[in-house]
Amino acid sequence: MSTKNFNPTNPESLIYQNDIIKLTALGGIKLEGLDRMRVTLKVELLSYSNSNGAVTDTLEVPPIRHNLDLYNDNQLEKFIRKTAEKLETGTSIISSSIAEFIEQLENYRLEQVKNKEPDTPQPKTLSAQETEAATQFLKQANLLERTNEMIEKAGMIGEQNNRLLMYLIFTSRKLSHPLHIVSLGASGTGKTHLQEKVGELIPEEDKIEITTLSENAFYYFGQRELRNKLILIEDLDGAENVLYPLRELQSKKRISKTIAHKNTKGETKTIHLVVEGPVSVAGCTTREHIYEDNANRSFLIYLDESKEQDKRIMEYQRSASAGKINFESQEKSAELMRNCQRILEPIRVINPYAELLEIPTEVFKPRRTNSHYLQFIEVVTYYHQFQRVKQYDKQTGEEFIETTLEDIEQANKLLKQILLRKSDELTGACRNYFENLKLYLIGEGQKEFTNHKISRLFKIPLTTIKRYHLQLSMCGYLKTKKQKGSKAYIYQVVSYEEFKELQSRIDTVLDQALESLKASIEPTIKSKTNPLPKPKKPKSPKQPTTKSGLSKPNTTKP
Repeated sequence: MSTKNFNPTNPESLIYQNDIIKLTALGGIKLEGLDRMRVTLKVELLSYSNSNGAVTDTLEVPPIRHNLDLYNDNQLEKFIRKTAEKLETGTSIISSSIAEFIEQLENYRLEQVKNKEPDTPQPKTLSAQETEAATQFLKQANLLERTNEMIEKAGMIGEQNNRLLMYLIFTSRKLSHPLHIVSLGASGTGKTHLQEKVGELIPEEDKIEITTLSENAFYYFGQRELRNKLILIEDLDGAENVLYPLRELQSKKRISKTIAHKNTKGETKTIHLVVEGPVSVAGCTTREHIYEDNANRSFLIYLDESKEQDKRIMEYQRSASAGKINFESQEKSAELMRNCQRILEPIRVINPYAELLEIPTEVFKPRRTNSHYLQFIEVVTYYHQFQRVKQYDKQTGEEFIETTLEDIEQANKLLKQILLRKSDELTGACRNYFENLKLYLIGEGQKEFTNHKISRLFKIPLTTIKRYHLQLSMCGYLKTKKQKGSKAYIYQVVSYEEFKELQSRIDTVLDQALESLKASIEPTIKSKTNPLPKPKKPKSPKQPTTKSGLSKPNTTKP
């Protein structure tokens, strides 16, 4: 065996050959699991030695093929004996050839693993120029307004409030208590498009995009693989099997599962799988009630289904088709936003005004909603970290920044619609329909209507109209009476102002809390900027003077 040759040219057919034996790993070897080497081995005899040790031409002996684990001694020993018997050669020749082949395969596999590109995207190293551009962007005034404009420049048309809200929630993945969001709307309204376009502004290494998942998929991520990641689920309808572990990740920030597993020796062992968060989760669906448990843990946004939004999107589509959209400029805007995300550093946020803030009493499930409200204010502060003075805890030395009144004001502006929806007993789809119905009735000067008439005018299936009207009637928003001489029902709207009144109450609670804060802060600020004049030092009493202005001598006896 003077000549030794290992040929890895074809990764699906790894060949080792010496003067006597040719060994081929059919299908190559797996790079995963370095504790085993499962191969389909093909053995060919090239020549054999006679009794005097002289090498002669080979006989026409058919090759042997067998599937085995080269690290399993029992399998390997049986294979060597069987091969030597069939090829009519010594076991020592086959054993030494296979040992050399195993060593070559090990070196080959280690080299491939070393050169293999990682499965997950690696963090990008920013240049000095990119870091400076992102820093200057995050330091500019009216940051949220500028961010919203940049999201539009990156290709997201319309949905001004929703897109900025979603971007900030995606940013919360870097915090210890991330927020979650679910986009709701009818089919074809652009739920997935909104999530995709805003998701493009998050670095690839910080997000995981999912279409469908098996029931136990989340348990087989690495223990820290999901930590501070953004999980984008294209359609919650395709992820029904994983809604429970998803809820646990959102609430407890970790999931665990105990399974039975067989090791390489065939022994059954118990393995405890643990996957840690926290994570920020985003998903889209048309079915609000089905995912109520998950929706309670998330911000719910309803997409703009107005004709104005339809017009904006169709104009953009025409411009893109006509070649008038600068996609290179869009990518530059998106890259700037991704770089801004990359330079945001983990830092603690303290809200000194938290104890004085209130949410409307009309909100359903106020405990969880109040927590979401406070966390969102923290996200706004966190996004402004380059505009906040870093402070240090005197006891622990921990670095932190503080929330300002401007942060609360901006958070209130973005969350008013969210809190309004959380205070409404109607589903989002039913509320949107009801408000459109009221506008139609007011515009036409009508008070009564039927299912068939509205279905025909609004081009909505009759079954859907009946479901909406049933929900509205049960909640007391519609009066119902039977039409004379017919089985049809006639409906009337009870109040046209109820939704505006609810919106006004919510706005009032948020605005009054903010105004009270401002009023309580202003005297403190004034006292710091315009301090009261210091009391003057009292002057010594004047001495009596003569007409000439000279003071009289003090004649008082001691």
